[in-house]
Amino acid sequence: MGLGISRAHDLMKEAMDYRAARQDMIASNIANADTPNYRPRDIRFEEALAQKSAELYADKSNTLQMTQTSGKHLSGFNSASDTRATTFFRDGHMARNDGNSVDLDVESSEMAKNSTMFNALTAAIKKDSLIFKSVIDASSKTS
Repeated sequence: MGLGISRAHDLMKEAMDYRAARQDMIASNIANADTPNYRPRDIRFEEALAQKSAELYADKSNTLQMTQTSGKHLSGFNSASDTRATTFFRDGHMARNDGNSVDLDVESSEMAKNSTMFNALTAAIKKDSLIFKSVIDASSKTS
């Protein structure tokens, strides 16, 4: 667990970081709507977030650790712990004569969906913090 209030708080903060990066990428696509040969980019982070969630909520007491019989042995790399988002080109739209395939309707729709999710995460983080604040306030009244 990181420095957050709870594991859920850490996960929501990570999700907000990914949503902010996606918002920047969509804004870049819109800004390049008239750039010749520009292909719209997007970021896929759901798999990375699912891995991070599994990592945060995993019961590490039942995990079997690899034994090293020599200091020269490799430590064992878990490739599944790579929690980076994947950037990709969002193709599938007809390119114009100049080779640009940005569709402003798609970009505007994706930006609105991403903004809604970002606002929902912001509200969830506030609510998560208020739960702990209410516990602290209630415990100070019992003394």
